[in-house]
Amino acid sequence: MKYADTPAAPARGQNILLDVHRKTSLETFLEQLNDPLIFVLFVAAAISILLGEASDAAIILTVILVNAFVGVVQEGKAQKALDALKQMTSPTALIRENGRLVEIPARDLIPGDIVCLDAGRQVPADLTLTSVSSLKIEESALTGESVPVEKDLGRHNQAFMSTNVTYGRGEGVVTAVGMDTQMGRIARLIENEHSETTPLQHRLADLGRILSIVSVTLCALLFVVAVLQRRDIPEMLITAISLAVAAVPEGLPAVVTLVLALSVSRMVRVNTIVKRLPSVETLGCVSVVCSDKTGTLTQNRMTVTTCWTDGQIREAAGLRPDHDKLFLTGLTLCNDAVLESDSRLGDPTELALLDLAARFDLSRPDLEREQPRIGEIAFDSERKMMTTLHRHGNGSISYTKGSPDEILKRCDTILSDDRVMPLEPSMRRTIETALHTLSNQALRLLAIAMRTNDRQPQEKSLTFLGLAGMMDPIRPEAVQAVRDFRKAGVRTVMITGDRPDTAFVIARELGIAAKPSDCLSGAQIDRLSDPDFAQEAERCSVFAQVSPEHKVRIVRALKSSGHIVAMTGDGVNDAPSLKTADVGVAMGITGTDVAKNAADLILTDDNFATIAKAIAEGRGIYANIKKAVLFLLSSNFGEIMTMLAAILMNFSSPLKPSHILWINLITDSLPALALGVDPENPAHFMRQPPRPKNENLFASGGLSCTLLYGFLIAFISTAAFLCLPVALLRGVGLPLTLTNLRLLLVEPQLLARCQTYAFTVLGISQLFHAVGMRDVETSLFRMNHLENKLMLAAFAIGIGLQVLVTEFPYFVTAFGTCRLAPGEWARLILLSAAPLLAHELLILTQ
Repeated sequence: MKYADTPAAPARGQNILLDVHRKTSLETFLEQLNDPLIFVLFVAAAISILLGEASDAAIILTVILVNAFVGVVQEGKAQKALDALKQMTSPTALIRENGRLVEIPARDLIPGDIVCLDAGRQVPADLTLTSVSSLKIEESALTGESVPVEKDLGRHNQAFMSTNVTYGRGEGVVTAVGMDTQMGRIARLIENEHSETTPLQHRLADLGRILSIVSVTLCALLFVVAVLQRRDIPEMLITAISLAVAAVPEGLPAVVTLVLALSVSRMVRVNTIVKRLPSVETLGCVSVVCSDKTGTLTQNRMTVTTCWTDGQIREAAGLRPDHDKLFLTGLTLCNDAVLESDSRLGDPTELALLDLAARFDLSRPDLEREQPRIGEIAFDSERKMMTTLHRHGNGSISYTKGSPDEILKRCDTILSDDRVMPLEPSMRRTIETALHTLSNQALRLLAIAMRTNDRQPQEKSLTFLGLAGMMDPIRPEAVQAVRDFRKAGVRTVMITGDRPDTAFVIARELGIAAKPSDCLSGAQIDRLSDPDFAQEAERCSVFAQVSPEHKVRIVRALKSSGHIVAMTGDGVNDAPSLKTADVGVAMGITGTDVAKNAADLILTDDNFATIAKAIAEGRGIYANIKKAVLFLLSSNFGEIMTMLAAILMNFSSPLKPSHILWINLITDSLPALALGVDPENPAHFMRQPPRPKNENLFASGGLSCTLLYGFLIAFISTAAFLCLPVALLRGVGLPLTLTNLRLLLVEPQLLARCQTYAFTVLGISQLFHAVGMRDVETSLFRMNHLENKLMLAAFAIGIGLQVLVTEFPYFVTAFGTCRLAPGEWARLILLSAAPLLAHELLILTQ
């Protein structure tokens, strides 16, 4: 349906906000060069050119360009992941087309489409409202005011893209899409966009600053010592600058950024969309998962199994269409769901009621033709009910559906044997007994009541019609997920609007609660002070009959006790608690747009077991990043100690500046990235307790690992550097003294070969070290090396590049190396494998 005067519409797919300031490839490339350490390298290249060392200058500039190119590629991959994420999380729109309701991607809206709005949906474009029913829209994204705006067909008849419907229903015609909307105009005004950084990235930045200070201090010390030893000042200046750059793992931020970006894709494979990168890291710290029951712990396949009408509990199939017609009609008409042969839209509870009516050949469209809706009071979580008013013959009839407790409070009569009778206390007790009986069967209960001959819908002096009991089967995998959480040190808390007895039955089947005292109701929560409630929240695992305010209070109480809390939800009333939690998890299928916008993660399968997989992935991602960090730090520490030891003993430099930069190039890129994306065993991480949120990267043996392997790499590199002079002194029978070693290392040809030995061992030992760092607790012979093909490729490429600079004439000349014989290669590779030997010895001693 389109308005006749609607101008020519743009093609479908245009209703998106464009990236106004998306960076060009050139801008991204220049950003990679905007780094203090890169400026230092440019200075080193300039000094090399002034000294006539064209080959050193060429190598330095090549390293700069390669690093910048890698940065551009990595940022491009991160942007693609972000674009894919935007595509996956784009909202949908419910439109009226040819008299039918159809759900389409919001990006496909065009001016003239008729959009239907209800509580929980996001407004998908700018609209002019054509009908409203108690419609309220929260427009803080545009105005900054958090109070919802009540809409009408007069002055307040506009709805704007990206705002959220919090109450009521309405329809409107699309007047603007994409960048022509109010939100699009705001997007055009944005001049600077800042990427979100994680707590881990903040800690890495702090670590980088500390390392920079330490490295520059060490290198300054090295330069001062070299001056005091009357060395070649220009050469040592370049060496010191190169070492300062090598000491800081400049590849680390790029590796972390790329690993986090790739984690988005990894999480998608376990049915989890990551909206905010910090949540990936925080997942590994989660110690409590608060879960809504319906659709998460259960299958969200509600079926009416049992009813109470006319004073008796009956199986749903045993209802009498003639005797129970008002009961069935009320459940069908007081309903906003749409049930057609090819479409099921709406709340699962309401769809279950339509399914029940369909068993007796009753349909909402047919009944609404007989009794058209003329008024309504929309459902809200405070009243826990909804009412619809219908024309009925020459008068009217209204139906009120909702919480049995709330409905009963408003009833003073009951339908019995097709007659309206006073609701006597004895009958109230009968109904309450039925409620208790049905609740003990883990049924979700709804009451239906009616009222006649009103001009406006009212919710008082109602006539009670009956109860409908529904069951949503437990997800079998949720039972296993609760067990897995328990093994992983993660506590599961169930939060539901159901009665305590119903909630307990479900929780007991899931293994969340063992006794009724493990449950706490919303009324009990209200009577507790914050300190007392924090203690109760530590003890209880089920919270029943809770309001949105209760959910927020539960999350805050758990956080006050030091827990890192994940919270699941799907409705509008879940949004506050999703925002309050450390990690908000929304349902992708049944979740409202409001819930999805408030969440950090979205489960595309609405499955509680998926949270366990996501937590395992989160723990694995952090573990991989930590491995990459420790590998880079220990490798760079080994380079510093190799140079520092040689200079302090007044030896000639064991490495040229070009050697240092080359080693950094082959070890700070692919091997570190291979560790960052190393396949992990989820079961391994789910046997460990949650990681403290502020855990230091050097915790759990990280510092000792860094120092041990750093000193070991320095020792074998120094040994490789000195092995030829030592062999010569022994061969001629001269004493093995530092003075004699210094004299031998002055000879240019011998020094070049010694430097080649040290250069080769330093580079290859770091490749071996990367292989061992995949798992410091598992023997190399028990690792599956084929599962990380990137590591095998990184190792092979690293060896190939090292061969390139010692065996190919042009590179031999450029790097000042010597060609090595097969026997020399064998001995150097054997010495380079020392980190793997240390790895195995440490495994044996554990």
